[in-house]
Parts: sequence; structure tokens; C-alpha cells
Amino acid sequence: MAEIVAGFGVPHTPVFPFFVERDGPDCEIAVLFRKLTEHLEEIRPDLIVMFDTDHMNTFFLDNLPIFAVGVGDDFTGPNDEVRSVPVQTVKSRGDVAAHLRNVGVHAGFDLGLLQEFSVDHSVFVPLHFMTPKLHIPVIPIFISGHVPPLPPAHRCYALGEAIGKAVRSWKEPLRVAVFGSGSFSLEVWGPRIAPGRTDGVPDPDWVTRVMGLIQGGEIDTLLKESTEAQMLKAGNVGGEILNWIAMLGSIGGTRKPTWIAPQMQNGHAYGVWRWS
Repeated sequence: MAEIVAGFGVPHTPVFPFFVERDGPDCEIAVLFRKLTEHLEEIRPDLIVMFDTDHMNTFFLDNLPIFAVGVGDDFTGPNDEVRSVPVQTVKSRGDVAAHLRNVGVHAGFDLGLLQEFSVDHSVFVPLHFMTPKLHIPVIPIFISGHVPPLPPAHRCYALGEAIGKAVRSWKEPLRVAVFGSGSFSLEVWGPRIAPGRTDGVPDPDWVTRVMGLIQGGEIDTLLKESTEAQMLKAGNVGGEILNWIAMLGSIGGTRKPTWIAPQMQNGHAYGVWRWS
């Protein structure tokens, strides 16, 4: 039987690979990603399932599903010209992805289907740091977290629960790590950034609040407070918290993190959930 062996919360800021290339292996970004990578290497997963939000690179306004699953044996990216990250092909597991989608649909989720596709930095930046050889197959699950109406937090948590159940119902032995990729508060090229900047953190108090609720395992409160109004107040990509919420649903949300560290100047965090 397949099992989920860990959960990871990861940022995906597209300039981070360039910053690490420029600033070296001892800079804060490199150190924090290295901590995540150490945990990933210790658990030795056979597969990564990643909840992420596309930035209008895989989808656009003429075709914007609320939820979708990439179902294929590989995919390419990044498709948005991420500095210091070449375009590459990532292995996937089309058979497992189709199973996750099938179970999810029967659980009541209208999961869109992608079969020949590419992805952007929301998937590739974490992989660049944590699996630079791209040796672990990845299944991306997309949550629409940028364009209102945003899916409710409780619905994304329930999707995570359904995906977790689907993983555990796969008949073959498989060690699966689940990622939630994104920020808690972030404005990109919007009106709430400082002059000369490309991004900013409109609601640092929300980042602090989210960190406290996650550290305390207070997921019911997190779901209640992660309203669409609050996510939009947190920035034009503040809905990316839904990816972390779906990840928490898949692993069992009351678990407290093994390790978590904020990066307040970027409105996000790095986190690991492991258990015996």
C-alpha cells in the first residue's frame, strides 16, 4: 500500500535561484532550502505530489479551472523564463495521477485534466533547490488562488483529504511526500508595493497569525480565518495559502510541524511535517 511519509510547505519566489547563485550557499535562502532538502533526502520518497497555483502560464482567463491535475508521464518547465533555471523535463506518474483524479472526482471534486503541459516557477523553484537532479517523479495539482472567486479554504482542505485518501488507496508500495507551494501575504507588481520594488508584503500581521496557527495545529481556526476577503487583503497572490491548506488536509491537519521557519520579508515560510 502507498503511504504519505511527510508534508512540506515551500516558497517559490522566482528570483530565488538567481539570488542563491549570486550570494552563495551560505545565504538565508540557501540555508533554509537546504534544511528542507535534508528532510526530503532522509525520508527517501518515491513520488512528490505538489499543490501549487499557476501564474497564468499553464492556464489563462479563457481556461481557468478551480482545481486540476496533471496526468502524464512527464512535463516540462519552467515556462516563464526563471533566471538560473533552464527548461527541463520532469518525470511524473501518469498512472498514479489518473488514480488521484479518479478518486477525487468520485469524492465530489470537479478536477480538470491536463495531459500535455508545462508548469511555471511555482513547481520548478522548489524542485530546483530540493531535487536538482529531478530524480523524483512529481504530480502537480493546481489550485486557483489568484483570480477571484477563490475556492474556500475548507474546500481546499477537503481536497487535500481526498487526495490523501487516494494516495493511501494505491495498491502498490509507494512513499509519497506532499508539498504545498506558495506565500501567505504577497503583492506582485500591484499597487501595494514600495516604489522601485516588484513585490511586497501587504499584511505581515497575517503572516504572523498564520505561523502561530500552523505551529499550534489550530487548523479549524486557520480555515475559518482564511476567507477570500482576508486572502485578497494579504496581496494579489495571497490565495497561495490554499496550497499549504490542501497539503495539511492530505497529511492530517492537526499535526504540528517538525520544523518551520518564516521569511517575513517575503511573506512566506518553510515547513516540514514528519512522523514515525
